Amino acid sequence: MTMNISLHYEERGEGFPIILLHGNGGSCEYFSHQIEYFSKDYKVIALDTRGHGKSDRGIAPFTIRQFAEDLYFFMNVHKIKKAHILGFSDGGNIALCFALKYSYMVEKLIINGADLVPSGVKCRIQIPIKIGYKVAKMFSSRNTMAMLKAEMLKLMIDEPYISSDELKKLSMPVLVMAGTKDLIKSKHTRLIADSIPGAQLIFIKGNHFIAQKNCKEFNYAVEEFLRK
Repeated sequence: MTMNISLHYEERGEGFPIILLHGNGGSCEYFSHQIEYFSKDYKVIALDTRGHGKSDRGIAPFTIRQFAEDLYFFMNVHKIKKAHILGFSDGGNIALCFALKYSYMVEKLIINGADLVPSGVKCRIQIPIKIGYKVAKMFSSRNTMAMLKAEMLKLMIDEPYISSDELKKLSMPVLVMAGTKDLIKSKHTRLIADSIPGAQLIFIKGNHFIAQKNCKEFNYAVEEFLRK
């Protein structure tokens, strides 16, 4: 099995690799503050997920687990045997799926604003997503942009589905992060952390986008975790 698409990525710095995975509808540009900051000590690689940013869409299923497979092939192609993985939102979900299947390729895992199931997202956020999906789907057969929008929104409605029991298998050091006013329910973030043996949990002041809007505190927390 081979990967038949090209994933766009930004790379900066030298040293042990840290791979950054953005959220739904985003791109590697989301991590501008992290690329600059961590490239002082690490080789930072920020990916555009399949069908996002400048990466190809291809014909494979548009699913979290497919994105995790894409990461596996990317690392093999670039001869990266092991890396720190930092995933935000859907990128965090991808990171969890990847770590569960390819644990030997993950040195340390940082997940920010991830969820195990769609119901982990607050209802006031999910309802507009569902309405937006129905509208985009109505026009998807006649409009390419609407089709792409529908595909992105459907991903947030249908996925992920990761059992909390699965997380007990993770043996690498894990940092679970979320904003104090995140769109992910705080009890759901706590469930993720409580399900992973020895996981560290940190809530940082801000909303879902703490890596951008509170980058100083976010970067410090990640740096402290990686240095342990």
